[in-house]
Amino acid sequence: MKKISFVIPCYRSTATLPGVVAEIQEAMKNMEAYTYEIVLVNDCSPDDTFETIRRLCGENEKITGISLAKNFGQHSALMAGFHHVTGDLVVCLDDDGQTPALEAGKLIRGIEQGADVVYARYQHKHHSGFRNFGSHVNELMTRIMLGKPRNLYVSSYFAARRFVVEEMMRYEYAYPYVIGLVLRSTKNIVNVDVNHRDRRAGESGYTLGKLLNLWFNGFTAFSVKPLRVATLTGVVCALCGFAYGIYTIIKKIFIQPPDLVIGFSALMSVIVFMGGMLMLMLGLVGEYMGRMYISMNNSPQFVIREIVGKEAGEHEEEK
Repeated sequence: MKKISFVIPCYRSTATLPGVVAEIQEAMKNMEAYTYEIVLVNDCSPDDTFETIRRLCGENEKITGISLAKNFGQHSALMAGFHHVTGDLVVCLDDDGQTPALEAGKLIRGIEQGADVVYARYQHKHHSGFRNFGSHVNELMTRIMLGKPRNLYVSSYFAARRFVVEEMMRYEYAYPYVIGLVLRSTKNIVNVDVNHRDRRAGESGYTLGKLLNLWFNGFTAFSVKPLRVATLTGVVCALCGFAYGIYTIIKKIFIQPPDLVIGFSALMSVIVFMGGMLMLMLGLVGEYMGRMYISMNNSPQFVIREIVGKEAGEHEEEK
């Protein structure tokens, strides 16, 4: 029998996590051809999420709980979970109950039909306006910077074959971006339609700052297009400046009296604009160099504080 590994990054999910686990157990009753395991990764949540995970591990021997030493972010939490799965297929979903675990069978059927990765696609999303805006920007960024096909919808609810996950685990540097890792591993990716539900409790852990960090991870770790855009912008600005200079000379000689001083405001506007563009481009180059420096210093994707449940028990038996 094939095994499905469910990986769930957890943050402020004390109230919702038991329901998500119960849904997975219910879904697996209708998938008799598969066994399963659940890997719950606590991303250093400030509430009692890990105590809830510990309790769930005690109730079900198929659950492994991992607690990270600090908040590394959703994608690092997923990478931590990937390093502890043993299944032939891996299903990733959220801890808030909005991604219905009862419909995991749809993703698995997509894999059975030949796809390497299957993403859930929502006809009607129940996120807040802020999250929907963030998703739209992320969609645009992945299409432009990472070469995602226009008709492919990506989400946090997806299933992947084991070889894809193993290829993703080869990425050992800081700032992992799961979507970028998937897109560089395979092009055999499809969508299936699933329902999207209202959040059962609490609110999203994504703030504007976290979304910005996520976008930076995406296009600085897996694309050089921003640097090419910076080069193109510099060329355009230089050509505009040259053309404006020619225009100023012609205007001075043929249109305005020779002794008339003109163009101070225009000159200051050009200086401020060019200065801003130079600072932006230098900052972009610095961002790339800074991330290279951090990666060269082997900054970890995640640090595990504690493991509970099935895997912890296996380690104890080995001792």
